[in-house]
Amino acid sequence: MGLRHPNYKVAVVQAAPAWLDLDASIDKTIALIEEAARAGARLIAFPEAFIPGYPWHIWLDSPAWAIGRGFVQRYFDNSLSYDSPQAEKLRAAVQKAGITAVIGLSERDGGSLYLAQWTIGADGKTIAKRRKLRPTHCERTVYGDGDGSDLSVHDVPELGRIGALCCWEHLQPLSKYAMYAQNEQVHIAAWPSFSLYVPFATALGAEVNNAASRVYAVEGSCFVLAPCATVSPAMIDELCDQPNKHALLQAGGGHAMILGPDGSSLADKLPPEAEGILYADIDLGMIGVAKNAADPAGHYSRPDVTRLLFNNKRSSRVEHFALPVDSEAVATAEPAALS
Repeated sequence: MGLRHPNYKVAVVQAAPAWLDLDASIDKTIALIEEAARAGARLIAFPEAFIPGYPWHIWLDSPAWAIGRGFVQRYFDNSLSYDSPQAEKLRAAVQKAGITAVIGLSERDGGSLYLAQWTIGADGKTIAKRRKLRPTHCERTVYGDGDGSDLSVHDVPELGRIGALCCWEHLQPLSKYAMYAQNEQVHIAAWPSFSLYVPFATALGAEVNNAASRVYAVEGSCFVLAPCATVSPAMIDELCDQPNKHALLQAGGGHAMILGPDGSSLADKLPPEAEGILYADIDLGMIGVAKNAADPAGHYSRPDVTRLLFNNKRSSRVEHFALPVDSEAVATAEPAALS
C-alpha cells in the first residue's frame, strides 16, 4: 500500500473585526470558529491582527492625532495577552469545536505589542506562537520585531506541516525560502483589508498582494490559505474624522483566497464588502505532483551556487548569568622524606 495523504476541509475568514473591542473580538472569533466546525472544517485561518483589528489609524494621520483620539491607548488595552482570561476562553472554544485555528492578533507582552499569529490545536493546546519578523513601514510605530524562531513550520497530526506569515512577509524572498526549506505543506497568508490608499498605491492593493499569495503557493508547492479582513462602515465613521481621509481608507477591501500548490483557486471569492467563510477540500497528495516539477529547496535548488544563512534561535533581550566565584586552592605539601 502506498503513502496515504491527508484530505480535509479548510476554512478561510473574510470579515470585519470588532475593532478595538477585545471581548467582542474574542466572541466574534469564537463564533466563526464554531461556524467553520459545524461546516466540517478541520483548519480555520484568520486575517492579520483580527483581534482587535488592524491599526488603520497609523496610516491616516500623525502619531499625535492618534494619541489625542485615544487610539494608541485603546489599541494597547484591547490587545491580547497569552496568559489572559480572554486567551484562555479562546483556547477552550477551539478545543470544544475540535478544530485547529490560526488566529491573527495584536499580542500584548509586557509594555510592548507584537503582530502575532497563534496556531491552536484541536485539543486547545498551543502549537505555535509566532510574531511578524519585521513590521512594515508605519506598523513599526506600534509593534516590536519577531526573531528567527518565528520562521517555523510545524507538523500537525492529520493536517500536515503548517506554517504562517503576515502580509508583506510574503515579499521577503529569504524569509519565504526559510519556510519552503522546512517542507511546508499548508501555509496561512494572513492579510488586512486591501482598501488603503486605493487607487493610488498599487503595491497595497488586492491585485499585487493576491499575486504574492499565488506566487507563494507555486514557489513553495503548497496550499495557501489567505484570509483577509474587511473594513466596516462603523470603522470608517470612527477613523475618518475629516473628509479627505475617506480617500485614504475605504470600506470593504476583502479579497480572501484559497490556493492549490499549482496556484489554482480552490474557492470562489466573496464580494469585497461581504463577510463570510471560504471553504475548500484539500488533498496533500497534490503537493507531490507540484514538487515533481519544481522543489525550490530540493531537486530544483543549487546550494553550490546560492544558500541561505538562517538563524532560527529565539532571541532574548536580557541574558542572565552569574560571575564565577574565585576560589583559592590551598595546597598542602608533605615534608620531604629524610634520606
